[in-house]
Amino acid sequence: MSLHRNPPFRAEHLGSLLRTDELLNTKTAFEQGKIPESQLIAIEDKDIKEVVDAQKQLGYPGVSDGEYRRHMFWGSFFPGLEGFEEVNEVDADVFRNYAPDVAAFLEAGHKPGESVICTGKIKHVGSTYVDQFKYLASLVPAEEVKNVKITLAAPNWYHLRYKEGKAYPADVYSSDVEYFADIAKACQDELQVLYNAGCRNVQYDDPNLAYFCSDKMLEGWKEDPLNNQTPDELFTKYIKLYNDALSKRPADFHIGIHICRGNFVGSRHFSEGGYDRIATKLFKELNVDTYYLEYDTARAGGFQPLKELPRNKNVILGVVTSKFPELEDKEEMKQRVYEAAKFIAEGNGISVEEALKQCGVSPQCGFASHREGNAIDRQGMINKLKLLTN
Repeated sequence: MSLHRNPPFRAEHLGSLLRTDELLNTKTAFEQGKIPESQLIAIEDKDIKEVVDAQKQLGYPGVSDGEYRRHMFWGSFFPGLEGFEEVNEVDADVFRNYAPDVAAFLEAGHKPGESVICTGKIKHVGSTYVDQFKYLASLVPAEEVKNVKITLAAPNWYHLRYKEGKAYPADVYSSDVEYFADIAKACQDELQVLYNAGCRNVQYDDPNLAYFCSDKMLEGWKEDPLNNQTPDELFTKYIKLYNDALSKRPADFHIGIHICRGNFVGSRHFSEGGYDRIATKLFKELNVDTYYLEYDTARAGGFQPLKELPRNKNVILGVVTSKFPELEDKEEMKQRVYEAAKFIAEGNGISVEEALKQCGVSPQCGFASHREGNAIDRQGMINKLKLLTN
């Protein structure tokens, strides 16, 4: 495999952008039954066009739609599959209470409310993302369609959070192997629909993989008597799930994966821990082109794990935080990129200059993984995005 470039680009962002008050208020009015869906779509269309124009002016070729049609970053992939059902009231006992995002809600006194559960055999019956892509593609010249980016839900998203034996009915799937096979097939179908529509650049968003770096989650795993496999064994299964899902993608389809430790309302994160525990499998065995990695604070650890990054893969270093408005020092960020490149160079026996060709920069996460957004205003977001492209 050769190094895939443009995409990714030297400066990237992670997909979600702050929504306008008008859009937020319109979504609420629609959900309350006060306005028709056509009125909501009109505002979404207008705001997406405006934010695409803003991204172009800021120098971002890999524009996104800001995830403006979504409530949360993962969108509607799973509810759109046959065999899954979206539910608003879930028995909290089905969740692993030590899964970092679940634990955060429980510690705050909130029961994890809405979720998506498997109720039958899983089958792809139509893309819920393709129309989002088509509208986004309509806003750029034909020769730039290959650059625009759409974000996708992690294939394992509705697996890790459930206790052993609770992710699917035992009379539907007898094992993870069977369950993952149908998830992988659904992902293959989704990617093919997007590809046929002209999409050439996707980014999977997967906090779950970073949770395997969390000592707190790993301790909870040990104490759970229901578990019949180790975290390392499950992580290996997730790598295979991705590789199976991506096994039929065309060579000119850029696939990236974003890994972070949570990004919720008010700039909350859910877990901590460096990439060291998962680096070898993550970088050497996962068949993606690009890793978008959180690196804004010590909670993500150091750059040493990048020694494991092969020469044919990119890393987009999330050295600028999207959670708070304080602006990073540009020269300090440049030095951090050089520090990361030194480890890549050491691991591959190449020069730092060669290693830099595999690197780019971005915010560590989106600005609004949840539609309410982080503790930063629109001008603060623009300042961060300018910093990365200047």
